[in-house]
Amino acid sequence: MARAETLPEGGFVTLPEGRIHAIVRGEGPDLVMIHGANGNARDFSFELIDRLADDFRVIAFDRPGFGFSDDLGGPEGPVEQADLLRAAAEALGVEQPIILGHSYGGAVAMAWALRSEDDLAGLTLLAPATHPWPGELGLWYRLTASRLGQSVVLPVVARLAPRFSVERTLERVFAPDPVPEGYLEHLGFDLTLDADQLTLNARQVNNLREHVEAMAPGYPALTLPIEVLHGTKDKTVGLSYHSERLVEDIESASLTVLEGVGHMPHHARPEEVVAAVERTATRAGLR
Repeated sequence: MARAETLPEGGFVTLPEGRIHAIVRGEGPDLVMIHGANGNARDFSFELIDRLADDFRVIAFDRPGFGFSDDLGGPEGPVEQADLLRAAAEALGVEQPIILGHSYGGAVAMAWALRSEDDLAGLTLLAPATHPWPGELGLWYRLTASRLGQSVVLPVVARLAPRFSVERTLERVFAPDPVPEGYLEHLGFDLTLDADQLTLNARQVNNLREHVEAMAPGYPALTLPIEVLHGTKDKTVGLSYHSERLVEDIESASLTVLEGVGHMPHHARPEEVVAAVERTATRAGLR
């Protein structure tokens, strides 16, 4: 019932493990988009896909267990997710793509590069979560990853959370930038409160630090072109803990710091994101 209101925008790729939902638009070099935590591909179709579809074949995936993709066993780490999305991309005939990853999707993009760098043209990363961070996650994530949270709290939230609470959450994620008018309706209010998605998301976010800690030692060996955009006011994924360290680790990574921008640069500064994708394409020899 949670998925009854919002309809898929794309089609489905069937893998042995289940189906992956993909929005595919445009023509040109392949550009694969990977969304962040508790999101779906509609985050990109709100505006960004249309800005890029004239110059690229854009493929925006729902990560396994999110949006309209099956959970495919509920993969909890970026490496497992990257392998599944890579298989879906191959089924769509994707060749030498640029991978665009936002937030948690940035970790999946980095895992993809570590697993098969030679098959990629480059990466464009938006506020990516790439490195272990100090301290603990907030109480909400610790609670919802617990047995009590998974069995009681999240099912109650999925059934009873009022619209204004979801709107307040979005405002915190976007801050200090405004939430675009109509964004929640487009993203799918019903999808954001899918109980299975909330449960999987809580586990993934709580386990992310150990996964990026294992991934980070492999970063310096990467040589593919990487363009990174990160806002100075991002309170969700810290600039100094992630993107600044990434460009220190990888010689081929270039960082564009967006003054005054929060965690959603593809909505706050979409023209700069398009420019970063074009720089990645040029550096990769696609232009």
